[in-house]
Amino acid sequence: MKNNIPQKEHSTRLKKMDLQRRILDFLEQQKTQSFNYKQIAFGIDVTSKSHRNDIINMLDDLVAAEMILEVGLGKYRAKEAPRAAECEGIFVRRSNGKNAVIIDEQQIMVAERNSMHALNGDRVRVEVSAARAGADQEAKVLEILEVKDQVFIGTLNVEKNYAAVVTDSKFLAADIVIPRHQLKGGKAGDKVIARITQWSDDQMNPRGEIVDILGRKGENTAEMHAILAEFGLPYKYPENVEKAASKIDAGITPEEVAKREDFRGVTTFTIDPRDAKDFDDALSIRQLANGNWEVGVHIADVTHYVTPNSTIDKEARQRATSVYLVDRTIPMLPEHLSNGICSLRPNEEKLTFSAIFELDKHANVVNYRIGRTVIKSDRRFTYEEAQEIIETGKGDFAQEVITLDSLAKQLRRRRYDAGALEFDRAEVRFEIDKDGKPVSVYFKESKDANKLIEEFMLLANLTVAESIGKVKDGKKAKNFVYRVHDNPDPEKISNFAQIASRFGYKINPEGRAKEVNKGLNRLLRDVKGKGEENMLSILAIRSMAKAVYTTDNVGHYGLALDYYTHFTSPIRRYPDMMVHRLLAKYAEGGRSADKLKLEDQCRHSSDMEQLAANAERSSIRYKQVEYMQGKMGEIYSGVISGVTEWGFYVELDENMCEGLVPVRDLNDDYYELDEKNFCLIGRSHHNKYTLGDKVKVQVARADLDRKQLDFALISDEGNPNKPRRERNRSHGRNNPSRKSGRGKGRNKK
Repeated sequence: MKNNIPQKEHSTRLKKMDLQRRILDFLEQQKTQSFNYKQIAFGIDVTSKSHRNDIINMLDDLVAAEMILEVGLGKYRAKEAPRAAECEGIFVRRSNGKNAVIIDEQQIMVAERNSMHALNGDRVRVEVSAARAGADQEAKVLEILEVKDQVFIGTLNVEKNYAAVVTDSKFLAADIVIPRHQLKGGKAGDKVIARITQWSDDQMNPRGEIVDILGRKGENTAEMHAILAEFGLPYKYPENVEKAASKIDAGITPEEVAKREDFRGVTTFTIDPRDAKDFDDALSIRQLANGNWEVGVHIADVTHYVTPNSTIDKEARQRATSVYLVDRTIPMLPEHLSNGICSLRPNEEKLTFSAIFELDKHANVVNYRIGRTVIKSDRRFTYEEAQEIIETGKGDFAQEVITLDSLAKQLRRRRYDAGALEFDRAEVRFEIDKDGKPVSVYFKESKDANKLIEEFMLLANLTVAESIGKVKDGKKAKNFVYRVHDNPDPEKISNFAQIASRFGYKINPEGRAKEVNKGLNRLLRDVKGKGEENMLSILAIRSMAKAVYTTDNVGHYGLALDYYTHFTSPIRRYPDMMVHRLLAKYAEGGRSADKLKLEDQCRHSSDMEQLAANAERSSIRYKQVEYMQGKMGEIYSGVISGVTEWGFYVELDENMCEGLVPVRDLNDDYYELDEKNFCLIGRSHHNKYTLGDKVKVQVARADLDRKQLDFALISDEGNPNKPRRERNRSHGRNNPSRKSGRGKGRNKK
């Protein structure tokens, strides 16, 4: 909301007092809210780059003068903002006892005795104490207004007169007591899902019930299902959904074929990972009489088989996405559809929804059309097979593959020239044995064959989005599902530029989007093969906004596109099914879809996508810890990839496994976190451990329950932040004679 005092920004620098007044007036008008620098600049109508540092410096000065409050990193509000003695907020429970309630983005501590045993995520009514000099505010829970439905994963412990679930949760320290008559056949050592049914004020431990038994602790399937359950994701299909799917027939009748454009006689193939089972996209190619190339991007016509609000559709809508763990895929659609009827398997006739392009030899789109088709794939390629054809020029359909590769490279070059980002980070993969145990680590890299498919999928997605969203002047676009990626927060880009500069890379965070992206791309190219590559790539990604689904099109910053959607993977993403239905509806002249309903499903799909990504990362962490259990005591080189108050994280060069060097084991000094400079610094000797430092560590602990590795620091040879006389000193468990002299509380994670 902008300041209601209309004052036009002048090209000359604002006087300090004028700037101060504007900021204070704006925050005073919005007493109960907090804002970041960018929002404040917009709110006071001072948005030119020349004033950026003035505003940031003034905010720092006002905080130092105690005229405003910084309620979170880079978040400000008026100091005098009134807060009622009673407020509502979201409760945050932590297993380390540091409970809190979040009110207007501000965290207020809640002692356990004042928590009413509220659980993480519950909406509560609290009484907030008045702030006293030198003391933080505290809150007391008065009422639990809304209980968040949640379950806890843990290991069942059964004694003669006692049974309890020892949880793996970081949100609950107490064991859940289970009455013996409610064990549902569970035995000691089982991995289980439990729900709390009662936790009265006079009880130290909550009472609960067993929801499901996943299997024996440590067994691979039990642990993978536990990860899914932890994030509220399904790990099995309801019987009625499987039954409904089994009744669906492919139904490729002459009548249906007659309604579609027929590509069964055109060279068509799929290119997918070697372990893929659901082939939801295929490419066709043929040369036209005028010398141009016709390229078809053919997508499984899932919505021909899955009708709106059917049993299968409701289940898919709720799941919203397939989930990819280290060793398995949990499909959005039942396997009869995802791996069978809808999968574009070779030598089988399939119904598809296609974007067909006419491209000249320079990969310019001369013409396109979008519609329903029927295809018959001639060949199923793995990425490795297609890559070999690209590199050698030999193999099945070599001319077609090489032509597509040439066109894709031209499309890609134009995208990058337009300012698209070139994130190309290697992914960690595991070789798994028959019992699900990781036996080796390898890195999945994106090569030309991968990029060939990616480029044509991008072309189809942007063209579909433009076909609906890009309308003539004076006309209103119909409601649609877009995949958007907002501009990054200038502060995050500035912070990243500061970190990159320590390694000798220059990025101008003040430039236009295209210039900033070119600087980022230059950095990502220059950092290739260097020790800091992975860490800087991750930090660059973290400095970006998250891509989401929405009906409000703001463009895609990372791809440098004004219009973008997801059309190409309806087997594994529900938004793609939504897009297919909207395309069909509008092609028949249908009215604009209900915006609120679309937006609600977009929001749900974005949330489920994030949960699925979190579950995937959790499964990777589990396998990393499981793999490193066999490496106890071994020494590795690595890079500091994260810094926190409880220690610093190190990513190993050899296998990208990440572990913690706890601050409690750095016994040569008392270390404190310097958030602004991303480092831990010793109070007495001023030694620093900074993001990007190269270190040597020893594998010290591997906790599978918490999915956490602990490392002991061996040396930090080459660390530019440490005085020479301090380098190569042993720390922690390798130098037990040193004493930290620190209190216990600080050292807990």
